[in-house]
Amino acid sequence: MNLARHCLSGKPTEKTALIVAGTGMAERWRYGELEEAVLRLAGGLRGAGLEPGGRLFIRMGNSLDYALVFLAANAIGGVPIPASPMLTASEVAWLLADSGASIAAWDGALPLPDCTGVALLRPADLARLRRAPAASYAETEAGDPAYLVYTSGTSGKPKGVLHAHRAIWGRRPMYQGWYGIGPDDVMLHTGALNWTYTMGTGLFDPFANGATTVVYTGPRDDAVWARLVSEHGVTLMASVPGIYRQILRAGFRPAATLRHGLSAGEALAPDLLHAWREETGLELYEALGMSEISTYISTSPSVPVKPGSPGKPQPGRTVRILEDGQIGVHRSDPGLFLRYWGEPLPAGDWFATGDLAEIDAEGHIWCRGRADELMNAGGFRVSPLEVEAVLLQHPDVADAGVRELRISETASIIAAFVVPKSSFSPNEAAVAAFVSERLAAYKCPKQIWFVPALPRTANGKLIRKALEKP
Repeated sequence: MNLARHCLSGKPTEKTALIVAGTGMAERWRYGELEEAVLRLAGGLRGAGLEPGGRLFIRMGNSLDYALVFLAANAIGGVPIPASPMLTASEVAWLLADSGASIAAWDGALPLPDCTGVALLRPADLARLRRAPAASYAETEAGDPAYLVYTSGTSGKPKGVLHAHRAIWGRRPMYQGWYGIGPDDVMLHTGALNWTYTMGTGLFDPFANGATTVVYTGPRDDAVWARLVSEHGVTLMASVPGIYRQILRAGFRPAATLRHGLSAGEALAPDLLHAWREETGLELYEALGMSEISTYISTSPSVPVKPGSPGKPQPGRTVRILEDGQIGVHRSDPGLFLRYWGEPLPAGDWFATGDLAEIDAEGHIWCRGRADELMNAGGFRVSPLEVEAVLLQHPDVADAGVRELRISETASIIAAFVVPKSSFSPNEAAVAAFVSERLAAYKCPKQIWFVPALPRTANGKLIRKALEKP
């Protein structure tokens, strides 16, 4: 089993697979020419030294090349590492060292750390490699490593989530358990390709079903999505609640081709669901997922929506509520990750997701928060420990605590509570600038409060739940 082959091989060669829309005329790729481009680049990457199991770090903005590099590395048994372009150079340095990546594909624009020991592929190099003789798909096994994605860990350091080629097979429950997708569909995802939600829902799954997908690489504005739906006959649209809220405020009116919307990344507030239904006359199907398994609980055209619930376990998933209240996924699920990078294979029959929940009599899941204090920043999981560690590097900060703080019924922010040293005159802008130089924008606190002390237990443990707006 090979993930890239499963996505691209055996499809009608003349059918449109991919529409890349940006600031100019849209670029259309047929399945036959897309597969050839991927295999030629794969041959080039093999010639550049990418071995089976070798890691290739992707340091690129949202572009067609991002997708081609990922699929080409995967096709020859390499392990691509998709990463956010918002990461700082120091964050990239840590990921390169931790992953042991031997090659990095770079767009020539994003800041880089010292890449000594890493073969750097610049835009001119990638253009040359795309002219190489086509490679053959590697005869990888279902359990062989396919890609490595980093997410926030409870230790405060990013944690590598290693997926196998079988992950593409493990996505099948989503096809009808969430999307309702078929070969005649046209999918539009509003996210960037560095995010596994976008890569999976916006590329892997449409390709696996022989459908067409639209990727947007131009400047973001709330009006562009309605235009793309109309111009390209989009039938399925995927996004996060925050984007849906923005486009509704901008007067979004879908073309007649759109059947329904798909929402994941963060909880879908009932008022937003109601507003979407009122303004569009369409349904919005929610899903719950995480980097370790993608989505596994959802509503769909065949699963009724209960506002406030992300739905039911998808057909074929084995899910239960564990003794500690967390949602557990059985390790027999082919969509579940192999292991955390640098750690042994996990023990036990159940993977604890960290999401606390209950199941009602009809099988719907009702989420009750996180068990591990990870914060949700626009769909990205962020550890408070990682942000606190950076704040404490500031020479004028004596102590710091960070938590996700709800500011309304439907919105929350990452908030920092900082105890300044006695010699320091509190300056929110200076502290914010210090953090933004060291962390990706989505990890940075949106609010910083200066406080005289932090709530701690008798043993000195920070009580994050007690951090409140002064």
